[in-house]
Amino acid sequence: MSKRGKSKAMGVLFLPLIALAVLTLFFLGSIVTSIPKRAEEIFGAPDPELNTRKLYYQSLLLVWNAEKLTTPTNLQGGMKTFQVDQGDPASNIINRLQQEGLIDNPNLLKTYLVYSGIDKKIRAGDFILSPAMTEIEIVQAFENPNPQNISLTIFPGWRTEEIAGVLPKLGIDISPQVFIQEVKTRGREGRLFPGTYQVDRDITTALLVDTLATTFEDHYTEEIQQGIREQGLSPAEGLTLASIVEREAVLEEEMPLIASVFLNRLRKGMTLGADPTIQYALGYNESQETWWTNPLTMEDFRVDSPYNTYQNPGLPPGPICNPSLSALKAVAHPEISPYFFFSAACDNSGRHNFSETFEEHQQNICP
Repeated sequence: MSKRGKSKAMGVLFLPLIALAVLTLFFLGSIVTSIPKRAEEIFGAPDPELNTRKLYYQSLLLVWNAEKLTTPTNLQGGMKTFQVDQGDPASNIINRLQQEGLIDNPNLLKTYLVYSGIDKKIRAGDFILSPAMTEIEIVQAFENPNPQNISLTIFPGWRTEEIAGVLPKLGIDISPQVFIQEVKTRGREGRLFPGTYQVDRDITTALLVDTLATTFEDHYTEEIQQGIREQGLSPAEGLTLASIVEREAVLEEEMPLIASVFLNRLRKGMTLGADPTIQYALGYNESQETWWTNPLTMEDFRVDSPYNTYQNPGLPPGPICNPSLSALKAVAHPEISPYFFFSAACDNSGRHNFSETFEEHQQNICP
């Protein structure tokens, strides 16, 4: 082949290579230019003071490791108070977050701080953080210190220990053990009224217990107590029965009928046979991680306790939980019924089947 022919052939081969190179560069260029856009979609707008080189570098690192920063360290982790002092360097804060088990990726988090500009916005204060938060959520919290007043929600049917357990998770500076002792010593079990309270995170144990108990007294009116007396019970006994009704009922509308069953049993001298009293007597179940063991075993029903209402006649020594206003009213104004038994319906509706005789009751029990 002549030199001219060879040159022509090489030219024919070279053109596609040039085209391929151009396409490759274009493709790579489009990827590179899209990285900051993708980072902004995931992590929000970048610090406007970042220069182009830093913007691309930080964006690339964040996009490449997005899953690590948007996945919680430990979904089962509880809340804890994390203190940031005035002028505390971001690097020191990140290191302490890792030491306390709140984050797993300190270097990446430092990258995010620079990218977002949060490193220049961290404010001093006490923050309520948890490894159940993503690492992004944790550092974003540093822009807004937690308020001194926080919301404490007590759910109907919680026992004292459950309330105590949530206090440190919310950042309230009260030891669970001290709170429990205060409630027990002052006889306030059952009188910590359910609801949502705005409390100072530095509230004293005595003041918190007084606040909850005073709210209970405000709702446990003379009209309700008089209704309870008409059922042959003292107000203290009515509170105890209301706590059992609270734990037995799934649907609020069934509370007056459930109350009638227990009142019928008391009047006839029968044992109450209430499962929640067994659960209360058993205490905390380590394997189930709950104060209310479910299901109960035959051995559980033999627990030696004055709260075992299968073995002991009458009401237990005191409330087993903190009942709602609806449960208190159900005991004060129960339905009139002939029923002595009830069991959960088999359709998972939360309803119960009620019966007059033990034979009927046996037929209602789910297979």
